[in-house]
Amino acid sequence: MRVLVISDIHANYTSLKAVLNDAGQVDETWCLGDLVGYGPDPNATIEEICDIPNLTCILGNHDMAVIGKMPLEAFNGEARRSLAYHEKVISASNMDFMHSLSANVKVCGDATLAHGSPRDPLWEYILNALTARLNFDYFDTPWCFVGHSHIQCMFVLNDKNERVTLDQTRPDSTVMLRSKLILNPGSVGQPRDRDPRAAYAIYDTEARTWTPRRVTYNIPEVQERIRAAGLPEKHAARLAEGW
Repeated sequence: MRVLVISDIHANYTSLKAVLNDAGQVDETWCLGDLVGYGPDPNATIEEICDIPNLTCILGNHDMAVIGKMPLEAFNGEARRSLAYHEKVISASNMDFMHSLSANVKVCGDATLAHGSPRDPLWEYILNALTARLNFDYFDTPWCFVGHSHIQCMFVLNDKNERVTLDQTRPDSTVMLRSKLILNPGSVGQPRDRDPRAAYAIYDTEARTWTPRRVTYNIPEVQERIRAAGLPEKHAARLAEGW
């Protein structure tokens, strides 16, 4: 089964469309959360996600804030401004869709899905080997797929010495999956690994492979819509550099 794994779209409809077109036909799509926040297109993004067949989707921290299950005060000022804007403009039907989703960790076959981490699905960033090592004790499947950090990477647990290493995965370089791993597909809508291209991954359940992918999209167009909506300039500027 060919699975499209996406995360952290952040209301960037243009990058989402680019990813869906680039990925081609898949059997299932797994979304690791943060449909909203930062970007200019919350309604178009949610509607596009709703239309994806065979979708498994969990909520991220920005999603939880927009549907009123997390205080906006938990976010920094710029993120809070975007969330307040999204809260006002998201349609009732799109709110209903997001309310139908859960932020809990979900198991799909050999993979555990979490937005932040299996230990703390909403807030914890897995950015280093120490945090990754602690989280390997919180899932029983061979591998865990996470988002939240907006960085396309992989953490590997050595079964012999219990040490964890961080590997920067390379676009279009297929990884043969082995136990035990934590993998991040990167961010569709706001990458932060100095590569501005939209990030995602293809997971093959039969071949047991993971292929990170990147695709270009019209960044100036999205920046223009961010500015037109009166959202923070930082959210527009960072798209061009991937930070």
